[in-house]
Amino acid sequence: MIYSIVSIVYLTLMIGIIIYKSKSVKSEEDFTVAGRGVPVYLLVGTLVCTWIGSGSLFGTAGLSFRSGFGELWFSAGAWIGIVVIYFVAERVRKISKITFTDLLEQRYNHTARILGTITIIVAYLVIAGYQFKGGGRFISILSNGTISLETGALITCVVVISFTALAGMVSIVSIDIFNGIVMIIAMGLTLPFAISAHGGYDAVINTIENTKPEYLSLFAGHDAWWIIGVILPTFLLLMSESSIYQKFSSAKDSASAKKAVIGMLVGVVFIEFVMCAIAVVGFAIYSNDPGFFLADGSINRAMAEEIILRIGFEQVPVLIGSMLFAAGVAIILSTGNTFLMVTSTNLSNDILKPYFFKDTKDPKKLIRIQQISIVVLGLLAYAMVTQFETVLEMAFISYTMIGASLAPVLMASFFWKRVTAAGGVASIIAGMSVPVINKAMEVAHISLGIFPVDTDYIAIPSLVASLFMLIVVSLLTKPSPKEKWKPFFD
Repeated sequence: MIYSIVSIVYLTLMIGIIIYKSKSVKSEEDFTVAGRGVPVYLLVGTLVCTWIGSGSLFGTAGLSFRSGFGELWFSAGAWIGIVVIYFVAERVRKISKITFTDLLEQRYNHTARILGTITIIVAYLVIAGYQFKGGGRFISILSNGTISLETGALITCVVVISFTALAGMVSIVSIDIFNGIVMIIAMGLTLPFAISAHGGYDAVINTIENTKPEYLSLFAGHDAWWIIGVILPTFLLLMSESSIYQKFSSAKDSASAKKAVIGMLVGVVFIEFVMCAIAVVGFAIYSNDPGFFLADGSINRAMAEEIILRIGFEQVPVLIGSMLFAAGVAIILSTGNTFLMVTSTNLSNDILKPYFFKDTKDPKKLIRIQQISIVVLGLLAYAMVTQFETVLEMAFISYTMIGASLAPVLMASFFWKRVTAAGGVASIIAGMSVPVINKAMEVAHISLGIFPVDTDYIAIPSLVASLFMLIVVSLLTKPSPKEKWKPFFD
């Protein structure tokens, strides 16, 4: 009962903050980029919470349960990506666009913007959808099975849509500093108590060495292709994470955007390393539990993704477990808010306003258009959840789709003057097509040589196709004029 009480109290606190902050939303800029006045400490909190979502709480944890510390390669892709965006954060804020696709249009052309918008909407709806799926599992565990996964997912969908539509980016930034603190404290306290629940550090090590000794190594049991396959999705997504660039535009100045990336790196590395360690300890705790394994002895992937919350519910003291569940509320709510916000912003700015509401100037009406977009997109994301078995599968597909199609063109914008509009458009098409076609072939049970590729490796052919088209088409077409690339190099 106390787990439910703490989670509800924390959710109520977040509701109160958002209702209060919603009163300060007076313009579309307030709604989409929080008025461009976010200080460093709030920006750090919201950047950390942008990345640590259900993909981490469930997908990354499940991969850790299956792979041991080798999962850190998956997380390390994001860490490398954060280091890369450190060098472009200041320039992004100086350009001061609202959305990622604004940058694409400025550096390439309108076609690149529309293709980028389509990619972001589809991929981010998948990401928003697995926040709902994760929320369904969270509520099911919290209610001890009384509430089904499907009902829990629907409840999560309604809550996230309501929060996002109420105050937009202001609400997200306002609550993420609390969410970030709760995540760090809860994860930091859960790990030692989980180790203690299994009899201490030596007992955990002995159990793993007697069952899966390779779990304690970064390399054992994994070939180079697997490592590349799991690094690329997070690396590519982080570099092309539209919500992060939109939040850079929320910073009060360019220097704040750059400083916030350092804080983001520290927070993300700490939380993801601790999450991985908790899941590995969880493998030791549940290594003989039939609920986590299938009849053939292989790991039940869906069950493995619940490992962190299972530990919080069954293995640690109630106070620590309650904090962990509050962190779960923070993780699901914050990430769901962010991805619905970014998706609706792209839909409103790139499609609805230019083509259907181009004469609309009333700030309240513009905000209402985006709020309606949030509701529609949130329901669509909920409908998409049924097409995937696990959170990790959804993460791999969405990360690859957004990363392979947009990361190369974004980095080329800042580091390659020779890239052309035609090269950028061809790269986006190639990057977004490979994972979509691969998934369609899998659903239709069509096999053509190496395709469909296993989800763990889909990022490799997607990136190769995107880079090939970017380089070859750019070199075969006329260089872009100086005014196209100059703002990205100043």
